[in-house]
Amino acid sequence: MPPSAQPVANKLLDGPILRTLLSLAWPNAIAFSAGTLVAIAETSYIGQLGVEALAAMALVFPCVMLTMSMSGAAMGGGVASAIARALGAGDRDRAESLATHALLIAVFFGLVFMLGMLAGGRQLLELLGGRGNVLAQAVAYNQVYFGGAVLAWLVNTLAGVLRGTGNMKLPSLMVANSAICQIILGGTLGLGLGPVPQFGMPGVATGSLIAYSINIAIMSWYLFSGRGRVVPQLRGFRMQWALFADILKVGVVSCFTPLQNTLTNLILTHMLAIFGTATLAAYGIGVRLEYVLATIAFSIGIGSVPMIGVAIGAGRIARARRIAWTTGLVALIVVGGLASAVAIFPDPWVHLFTDDAGARAASRQFLRIVGPFYAFIGLASAMYFSSQGAGNVLGPVLAQTARLLFVVLGGWYLVSQTATATSFFTLTASSMVLLGALSCATVAFTRWGPRKADANGKLNLAGVADK
Repeated sequence: MPPSAQPVANKLLDGPILRTLLSLAWPNAIAFSAGTLVAIAETSYIGQLGVEALAAMALVFPCVMLTMSMSGAAMGGGVASAIARALGAGDRDRAESLATHALLIAVFFGLVFMLGMLAGGRQLLELLGGRGNVLAQAVAYNQVYFGGAVLAWLVNTLAGVLRGTGNMKLPSLMVANSAICQIILGGTLGLGLGPVPQFGMPGVATGSLIAYSINIAIMSWYLFSGRGRVVPQLRGFRMQWALFADILKVGVVSCFTPLQNTLTNLILTHMLAIFGTATLAAYGIGVRLEYVLATIAFSIGIGSVPMIGVAIGAGRIARARRIAWTTGLVALIVVGGLASAVAIFPDPWVHLFTDDAGARAASRQFLRIVGPFYAFIGLASAMYFSSQGAGNVLGPVLAQTARLLFVVLGGWYLVSQTATATSFFTLTASSMVLLGALSCATVAFTRWGPRKADANGKLNLAGVADK
């Protein structure tokens, strides 16, 4: 094994599982807490631009979140998994070549998002309900932000390369740095502070792109200076389709999870809209809680990716599975504990978003019914990231598909029975339990590990035996 790969193997292969997982998770938890502050701060200063600006941001925000989820949790997880598996196998050259291929993938998908949103963004925002000045402001934000979509993909891909080596601290520091830069730059350019003129929504988007650019510069310097354990290969580089496939087999399949999750939320929103503004607001407040809890689950789950990837690469399948179940248990306890606390004491959370008595009452009801079951969202997230580390994420993605179908069919039945809002809340909670249970089942019954040649040189399709 190359010397620079040895520290990774020592830490991730031989360290105590829980202690190592928590050491990788806590920097992410702190960083993504800062990311939550960005969302709150942006809402605050965009609100100073007027109600129409707030509505415009609500319109374009799902597109932004989908981009960040696909480039970060999905494709970024695929990058981290491939590099960790290469390092676990002691193949540093492959890991460095994978890093370069990952950057090319980021540029390609960034350009696809850029061209797609610049050409069809207005039509999409109109389809989502944008009209008049709200649509105009959303389009203005869209043109600036997605004009720099390559930057969003590059920043998350570079973070994925670092996470694949077991380095969680620098990407987490970059998330915190991005939060600070976005708050300062977005507020200054959006509102026009001091001598800076007010650019409105385009200024807010520009602040995000500048923050991404700063982080790209820092992480690129760190990697190409040789401080990052792998140095992306540039000199003598040649494209290898097998390396693209190693990343994309995890990354592309993983992209269906945020897509399906977004679609599930949109369908539930549409179904609950028939019960009026208060019920719809209650679901929106619940989705905000889910977003916060999802960042915590991400912080825990992403720590398992390099641990499991290195174990798989080294042929230590039994250890990889122990890491997965440990990660699932930690996510279930942490996310479930926080969600249950909100379910028992919903008022502090609800009061952050509304003063309307009807919306508060509906929100309390929603959180008391659904809140404890967010624990299964945390469990499913842990299984999703564990499967990324193992290089086989199809199972958890299909579990998300099953949840989507369950919501569609269950919602159709409830609508036909003119059911109450409480029944739809119960449907939402049940779908979370289903997602968590199926995600665990896919991990339990999916064989992990690379194919192995037998004594006669033929591939053993059963995989590598647990060690």
